[in-house]
Amino acid sequence: MTEKEKTSSKETHFGFKRVAEEEKAQQVRDVFDSVAPKYDLMNDVLSFGMHRFWKWFAVGKADVARGMKVLDLAAGTADLSLKFAERVGRDGEVWPTDINRSMLSLGAKRMKAAGFDMPVVQCDCEKLPFPDNTFDVVMVSFGLRNMTHKDRALSEMQRVCRPGGKVMVLEFSKVNRLLQPFYDFYSFRLMPWLGGKISNDSESYRYLAESIRVHPDQPTLAKMMEETGLENVHWHNLTFGVCALHIGRKKED
Repeated sequence: MTEKEKTSSKETHFGFKRVAEEEKAQQVRDVFDSVAPKYDLMNDVLSFGMHRFWKWFAVGKADVARGMKVLDLAAGTADLSLKFAERVGRDGEVWPTDINRSMLSLGAKRMKAAGFDMPVVQCDCEKLPFPDNTFDVVMVSFGLRNMTHKDRALSEMQRVCRPGGKVMVLEFSKVNRLLQPFYDFYSFRLMPWLGGKISNDSESYRYLAESIRVHPDQPTLAKMMEETGLENVHWHNLTFGVCALHIGRKKED
C-alpha cells in the first residue's frame, strides 16, 4: 500500500458510523444544508430555548470590550456574532466563519438586517486563513464535534488568538449520569422524530444526537486544549452537563 493509499484509508466518526476522513466534511455539509432552513426553529424546540441561555453565558464569559477583534467559528446563522458585534462596537471587528455556505448565507442576511457590516468568511477551521495572533477572542459554538481533526482545529484556534487572549469552545458534552437514561431517550427517540416532523429530516437529527456521544467529554477536551499550549483551561457545565463551555488562555509572550 502506498503512502497516499494509507492516508486515504484513514477513518473517522460520522455519528456512530465510520467513514473515510476525506468524506466526512462533505457529509457534514450535507447535514447542515438540509437543516439550515429551520435550524433556528429546531434549536429552540430541541433545547426548550436553553441554547439562548448557553450562548448568553458564553458571551458574558468572553468578556469582550469595545474595539476588540472576535473570531466566531461555525457561526451558522450568526446569533453569537450579533451578540459580540453589539459589545465590540463600530471600532471592533467580528468575523463570522463557517464551512457550510447555506448556514453562512442565512447568517449574513441576519447581520445585514440587524445593521451590522461584518466580513463573512467560508473556511475550514482546520486551516484558518488568518495570520498568527490576530484575535482577542476565538470562539467555536456547537461546531467542534463535527470537525474531522479536532486537534488541528484547536491548534488553529490557538494560533490565531493573540497572546493573553481567550480560546472558547461551547459544545454539547457529557451529561450528569443521573440524567443519562432520560437524555438518551430524548436524543435517540424524540429528537429524530421532531426532526422528521418539523424539518422533514429525521436522519440528520439522528446524526447530530450520535455526534454528541462520540465527542470528547469535559476532561478530555480540556486536555486537548492544553496540548495546543493554552493555559488555565477550565470548563463550566451548563444544564447538568448537557452543554459545557471550555475556556483557555494563550500564553503571554
